[in-house]
Amino acid sequence: MARGARAALAITLALAPFGLVIGVVSDARGLSLLETWLMSGLVFAGTSQLVALELWTEPAPILGATLAALVINLRMAPMGAALAPVLDRLHGWRLWGTLATLVDNAFALTIAEIRAGRRDAGFLLGAGLVMWANWMVMVTLGHVFAALVRLPPGHPVFFAAAATLLALLVPIWRGRSDLLPWAAAGVVALAAHGAGLGAPWPVLAGACAGAALGAARDLRGGARARRR
Repeated sequence: MARGARAALAITLALAPFGLVIGVVSDARGLSLLETWLMSGLVFAGTSQLVALELWTEPAPILGATLAALVINLRMAPMGAALAPVLDRLHGWRLWGTLATLVDNAFALTIAEIRAGRRDAGFLLGAGLVMWANWMVMVTLGHVFAALVRLPPGHPVFFAAAATLLALLVPIWRGRSDLLPWAAAGVVALAAHGAGLGAPWPVLAGACAGAALGAARDLRGGARARRR
């Protein structure tokens, strides 16, 4: 856990602006600090929180916001399956407690660990807990000081989270075989956005396209290996 926490510290500062934005938007939508804490602590998924807040009106569209968050977070299911080498020895509250802290950044760090031959669930939990703690602190600061952090649309700080995710792709890049599914995910997501589909559909369309191509590639590779 300590090793995972140290690895996460290197990227938590880059995620701080995203948490501030969630806090600011929560205040703008009329959520109290307690409501913001509950949402951020239990959901702990910045993109789905932001989409839900963008949909938020009075009265609150509970069903629409829930559906949007569900669609965006469907990617967590294949991510959890990919972490089976780390999680297959866990059961009960240890398994579900570790999965509760799973986010994209902790996933990328842990996949890099798996490919390096290390399979330690404590690494994943340590990284996730540090990111959760940082998230809660930044969301709180954003909400408390919302009046002082009024950023215009398109401000560079809004790109910080995306830039961090792009940087995390570096350690999990396996070579040219990854190029096709990654490119397909990006192209399909951009096409869905260009077609006028709002969040979260471009994210889901890109994820499904990339996952399908990646799965097909792995199946072909496995079939060739068995024939040999």
